[in-house]
Amino acid sequence: MRASAFLYPWDVNGDPEAADRVAALGVHQVTLASAYHSTRALTPRHPRHRIVTAGHAAVLYPPDARWEGRALRPHAAGDWAPGDAFGEAAGALAGAGVDVHSWVVLAHNARLGEEHPHTSVVNAFGDRYPWAPCIAQPATRAFLVDLAAEAAVRPGARGTELESLGWYGLAHLHAHDKTGGVALGDAGQYLMSLCFCASCRRGYGEQDVDAGELAAAVRAALEPVWRGAPSDGGWPGVEKLLGGSMAAATRAWREGTARTLQEAAVAAVRAAAPDGFQVLLHADPVPYHCGANAGADPGHILSVADGVVVPCTGGAGLVAPFARHARPETVLAANLTVVSGMGGSPGTLAADAEGAAALGATELRLYHAGLASDGDLEAVREALVGR
Repeated sequence: MRASAFLYPWDVNGDPEAADRVAALGVHQVTLASAYHSTRALTPRHPRHRIVTAGHAAVLYPPDARWEGRALRPHAAGDWAPGDAFGEAAGALAGAGVDVHSWVVLAHNARLGEEHPHTSVVNAFGDRYPWAPCIAQPATRAFLVDLAAEAAVRPGARGTELESLGWYGLAHLHAHDKTGGVALGDAGQYLMSLCFCASCRRGYGEQDVDAGELAAAVRAALEPVWRGAPSDGGWPGVEKLLGGSMAAATRAWREGTARTLQEAAVAAVRAAAPDGFQVLLHADPVPYHCGANAGADPGHILSVADGVVVPCTGGAGLVAPFARHARPETVLAANLTVVSGMGGSPGTLAADAEGAAALGATELRLYHAGLASDGDLEAVREALVGR
């Protein structure tokens, strides 16, 4: 199976051995960040540093003139990725014989929410989520679509992977996160991720639901959860908490909003890209799910994009719903964590890849070659190349 390893530009730039080291793993491709959220990252082999602190969501290249005069715009990185960091790293990797695809994080941007609070998701209690832009707002959608096109189609990139192209909510994550004191479960997470900004309030009205009544219903439904009542059970759990008709209305509004954003972003990337440029989405086959792996209807998203990247560290079961809608050329990439310290299992990579392939996966994504220890990388190399 074709395999790609995730990397940040700072894993490569300033380390003359990095590109050859990655190529020696046996990967065919690197998925290289071009637009990324704030993070603190380990660089265990870099000759100049061990920790990189990316202070805000940024593009890792010089943004172009399309943003002049616009209130919502991307920010360049600071000293963690100066200049055209993406281009520099892409050139080094290509020189080592590795294909490069861009890795673009979209609706996860705390700086946007801090500078423009009105753009953020607002929950039923009136709390804003500055890390989660509301994808229903026209100006935010325009920002995300243009960012997708610019950050995806970088010189040296032969394709792209679009992450968080959909709703973001309570989970995944904020700095020093301390929200685990109450087990919200799948249903509780959904209710705490519903947005009540002005755009979403109008959207619920289009579904014949009064937004004020809906917010009150969410607050009432969650009251027992704060006292310890369970809120799991998937979508039936949401219906139990909120009522079937009201739950269905929220889902209709949110899923339609996400679908049209996904269609617009992919179309913008294709319009900017050369022929043969591959477009994948990080996706979850449960359409109402939020987060980096955006909830998507499998049949719809595979009619829009060339394929999906699916989280598989806990098992490859999420591949199967996409496989039922795949065409011969569809890419179904199983995303496996290969960093032991982050819960990954590089020692079982070969078996995990075989299991994913049995469920329909056609490629592998390995998270994350820059964060992994030497021992983890050796296990990856043995799985892909052999001893």
